[in-house]
Amino acid sequence: MAAPSMAAALAASLPAPQAAPTPAAPTYEAIPASMSKAIDIEAEIPLTCVQLDGMVITKILKHSREASSTTAHGLLLGLDLDGILEVSNSFALPNHTNDDDEKVTKSIGRYQTSMLRSLKEVQGDDNVVGFYQATSLGAFFNQSLIDTQAIHQDRLRHGGVVIVHDISQTARGNASFRAFKLTPSFMDAYRRANFSTAGLISHRLTFSSILEEIPLRVRTNALLSSYLNMLAAPSTSTFSGAHPGVATTSALPPSYSVLDIGNMGLTKNLEQVAEAIDNYRTEEGNVAYLSRQIAREKLRAETYVAKRKEENGRRVAQGLNALPEEDVSRLFRIPPEPSRLESMLLLGQVDAYAKSLESSAGTGLVKMYAAKASSGV
Repeated sequence: MAAPSMAAALAASLPAPQAAPTPAAPTYEAIPASMSKAIDIEAEIPLTCVQLDGMVITKILKHSREASSTTAHGLLLGLDLDGILEVSNSFALPNHTNDDDEKVTKSIGRYQTSMLRSLKEVQGDDNVVGFYQATSLGAFFNQSLIDTQAIHQDRLRHGGVVIVHDISQTARGNASFRAFKLTPSFMDAYRRANFSTAGLISHRLTFSSILEEIPLRVRTNALLSSYLNMLAAPSTSTFSGAHPGVATTSALPPSYSVLDIGNMGLTKNLEQVAEAIDNYRTEEGNVAYLSRQIAREKLRAETYVAKRKEENGRRVAQGLNALPEEDVSRLFRIPPEPSRLESMLLLGQVDAYAKSLESSAGTGLVKMYAAKASSGV
């Protein structure tokens, strides 16, 4: 799906900020001090934690597993209470593969509106608090995610969050969920569309300062936790002649996927690192070409101004009137300085792939040493 489609669809479905009229000042009763934190009308309490319901975790895992690619994404629903963003529900968004961005945007917008209306009719949570995005090998830096989160932070209470789910970690037996939001310095640069070299320096922006991570915790229902503990608890086999190794059974057998010492993931990870580096070099080449073009145009403009000043000096010395000054910007089309945002995002991808490679390689090395030690070789 194209990058602007998802962001544009979300912008169409979310309520746009409108200037409130100036009615006569009504009178309200003061909020009791004991309820001032719970009723955070002005969203003055900063977010300190994101709490995911167990059902939301299950939905995201199911959607990511059934999606045809790593483009699984959807909306998060819930509310913020006393600095904790409680995510109680979610629903998946359709993934369109055609190239008609306008039709895709309208289709996703209608689907979101219909889902939110249906949830409201059945008294379900219909308050959008963010979105989730599936990724692979930890590389989630892309323009689509940045644009969508920027829309949320402009229109939602506390700005909303993005939950990133790494499907490659889940395949290794370790479900990975992380919560992020854009930093204030990046949002200021994004609103100004100022990602030039001077803009990055003034805002002190690097790829590591685009997003800030928020602590995340998972909440499960007490009855569900009891049921899972009951399933995982070992029970004695009913067969009298059962082998001692299988004398105790469990409805949830243990998983040995974390003991896999295969290196299939390392090969793909190395390929992703090489591809990300190639993309970064290509982008840097494009930026360098535009910079040389800008330098050539500026040199031509400066040369023209210098010649005009020299000619006017000669005319004044001869007692003639000086030639009028002309607008250089109309004579020479100096391109604007290229944006460095794409370069930062590509550097973020390289860093994420490298960290994933470091983690998986270190874990694999420990497993291989353990296997060697247990085999007695």
